[in-house]
Amino acid sequence: MAGGLDGGGVLDDVVTALIDGRGTVLTWSAAAAELTGRSASEVCGRPLAEQLAGTESDGSPADGALHLRGPTGEAVPVHCRLLPLDRPPAGGHRLLLAVRTDLAQELEQGAALLRALLAQDRIGFVLRDTDLVVERTNASPDLPSLRGMPTLPVGSTLGDVMAEPDADTSEHILRALLETGRPQAAHEQRVRSVTEPGLEWSFLVSAVRLDDRHGKPAGTAALLTDATAQWRAARRLELRHRAVAGIGVSLDVTTTAREIANVLAPAFADLVTVDLAEPVLTGDEPPKTSGGGDLHLRRAAMHSAGEIGPPGDLRTGDAIPPLPDRPQVRRLQAGHTVVLGRAELLEGLQDPELIRLIVPERAHCLAVAPLFARGLVLGTIAAWRINRTDRFDSGDSALLAEIAAHASLSVDNARRYAREHRAAVALQQRLLPRSATRTSVLETVGRYLPAADGGEIGGEIGGDWFDTILLPSLRVALVVGDVIGHGLHAAATMGRLRTAVQTLADLELPPDELLTRLDDLVARLAAEADPAHRDTIGATCLLALYDPVTRQCTLASAGHPPPVVAEPDGTARPLPVRPGPLLGVGGLPFETTTVELAPGSLLALYTDGLLVRQGGDLDSAVRTLEGRLGRLAASGQSLDAVGRELITGPGAATVADDTALLLARTIALDPDAVAEWQFPADPATVADARAAVVARLSAWGLDDLAFTTELIVSELVTNAIRYAGGPVGLRLILDTVLICEVSDPSNTQPRLRRARITDEGGRGLFLVAQLSHRWGSRYGPTGKTIWSEQQLEA
Repeated sequence: MAGGLDGGGVLDDVVTALIDGRGTVLTWSAAAAELTGRSASEVCGRPLAEQLAGTESDGSPADGALHLRGPTGEAVPVHCRLLPLDRPPAGGHRLLLAVRTDLAQELEQGAALLRALLAQDRIGFVLRDTDLVVERTNASPDLPSLRGMPTLPVGSTLGDVMAEPDADTSEHILRALLETGRPQAAHEQRVRSVTEPGLEWSFLVSAVRLDDRHGKPAGTAALLTDATAQWRAARRLELRHRAVAGIGVSLDVTTTAREIANVLAPAFADLVTVDLAEPVLTGDEPPKTSGGGDLHLRRAAMHSAGEIGPPGDLRTGDAIPPLPDRPQVRRLQAGHTVVLGRAELLEGLQDPELIRLIVPERAHCLAVAPLFARGLVLGTIAAWRINRTDRFDSGDSALLAEIAAHASLSVDNARRYAREHRAAVALQQRLLPRSATRTSVLETVGRYLPAADGGEIGGEIGGDWFDTILLPSLRVALVVGDVIGHGLHAAATMGRLRTAVQTLADLELPPDELLTRLDDLVARLAAEADPAHRDTIGATCLLALYDPVTRQCTLASAGHPPPVVAEPDGTARPLPVRPGPLLGVGGLPFETTTVELAPGSLLALYTDGLLVRQGGDLDSAVRTLEGRLGRLAASGQSLDAVGRELITGPGAATVADDTALLLARTIALDPDAVAEWQFPADPATVADARAAVVARLSAWGLDDLAFTTELIVSELVTNAIRYAGGPVGLRLILDTVLICEVSDPSNTQPRLRRARITDEGGRGLFLVAQLSHRWGSRYGPTGKTIWSEQQLEA
């Protein structure tokens, strides 16, 4: 055999001599000459006793130990045998065989060691030649084999007993050992069976190179220790760690189910399916059931190791069919893990259609663990072994139960989050206004996008809001705000602030005064809150008041980013708003900025989440927003398309902050829809005011409103002249309603009262209230304006 241990080197060291009956040396071998330093010519014909040292020199040698005389006369211990060559009477020829005692002991110990190794049943021993062919081993059919170790027949190679990847790895290591002589100590070797796919072991291998007497490689000797149990324990520990780290990362129920399946396949099984109770998928608790029937489960996730064939006919999203009432089903419902072989499983299901739907074709073993929390079955984890031939053992069952317990908490947390998120979204949807409004002078569209929180349910809700408040005289208030924080408390605070803004807007306060009062409200909310949470109560707000008659927009900001306006030609710029302090800080005034908006202008009010989505720092984000808004305004797209493009279009990043956007496009007011007059503080001008109104209404084709409008104007102008002085302004605005406004220089608020029978006055505002659909007053820079609205016939 190539490079094997043929034993030739041992025979070269054997001393031989032929001795006659008188003890005379007849022949003397080269090995004897080398050992004693005397050649055959010097020894032959002389008594053997002359070549002995010590007591052996006095007599004839016998079998056993003796001492030959060395080159310098020293005693060389040897182990000898005297073999007779014939059977004559005493004095016949004998053959002397001798070997140095140390070499004999080495050979005896080596043989004893080899016998001991070959007799082991807990330590594997493999002796290979330089071609890595097995020469001796204890893992053979006719010798006790290592428990769990594959059989290694004499003459076999690595590829005969190991799968190709493992054989290549092991051969590479042994080839390197033959080349370098550097031993391998406790190398972990994975072994997968060639004859039984899926069957695998792990061994700790220590190997050394065997050299002949000339120092050339003669083969390898390897000791193998079965570490399969420890390897499997390590794999299970690693799988536990992966389960802890990889399950529950998301707060979405379906995503959590996918995490479970991805962790377990293929590390634990070839195919893993996760079925969840239908109420769990929507955030509700499942019913407590017992026995078979329709368990209201739905396949939530499925993952497999490569191409293993169809896993039954159920796919993700399909409902699980009713199951028969079996003890295994009841054990699952009680929170226990169940392990079944294919025969036992088919016997329990019985129904061929049910088997076709549930059981993969080649599956031979199933382990099922319930997702059990608070006495309720949230779902099940089913692990199938198909390509792997080993069955689930008690350790696998315990591991699956442990992972299912951890996964149950994650699924239940995701379910609770889904329920709370659904409630929070419902609350916020009720608190936010409708997304679009349109009047004859302004079109608005609002969009809200929750923060990205990884839950994959729609994001985390927050306190950003927008509002469009329609005011008298065709004026519109545009509001955008951002409450500190996220979650239900932020949404609730947002709802309170939005309500307050609407209430204050109905008082027709100027933007700076409205923010001042809103600041007081936030300060009160902070004072009412728990001391630990007072610093988290605050908000920014931007308020824009647009008057379509004058085309002026008055803005005030409480720590909010400036709005951006785009002209019809695409030119965009941020408006020069002077931001005041955040709401709740108090002590500092808010300032207003007034700009004129041309018809067709596009005004964008937003929260800081939109700037973050643009990327970069604040200044570059504003410039990016300007450019995008200008291009979109010039494109002529609808407001809804513009809003969608700004928030979720290309280049918009996903951020951990919610975003509110309010877009408003101005519409030109027909010049003929407004008529204005101014009268001195003279009672005689009341008749002139009535005449002017009647003439204008006739031109508009509203003769049917002439009488009531004449009465309203007469009462309001008379009161202005009597109590406020002049000049008195009169304005009619024709829209979906007829608006009548009377302005005077007084800041005295009018008061509606019921006059007594004996009173000579006090009935003017009462008549106005009765004749109008609604009426009111507001303050201006130099006085007040009283207005009334009358509905028009369809």
